[in-house]
Amino acid sequence: MDTYKNQSFLKLTFRFASVFLVIVTILKIIISIFKNGGISGMIAEFFSAETWQIFVTTQLVMSLIYGLIMAIYYKFIKK
Repeated sequence: MDTYKNQSFLKLTFRFASVFLVIVTILKIIISIFKNGGISGMIAEFFSAETWQIFVTTQLVMSLIYGLIMAIYYKFIKK
């Protein structure tokens, strides 16, 4: 029996979304450090007073969408 079929939909969504959130956020920050020439450039791009809310919102929305899509796939589509 598939272990994903036995879990609740919300728990499965949270599980996929949280893993995606951590991995993509770390990758985005690392790429920004190299692209902008250091930590100060990354902070200016993502964590300044004007841009941190956009960064956090974008990451959360992307993670939620990914989590929902993967949960739907594993719970209802995959046999």
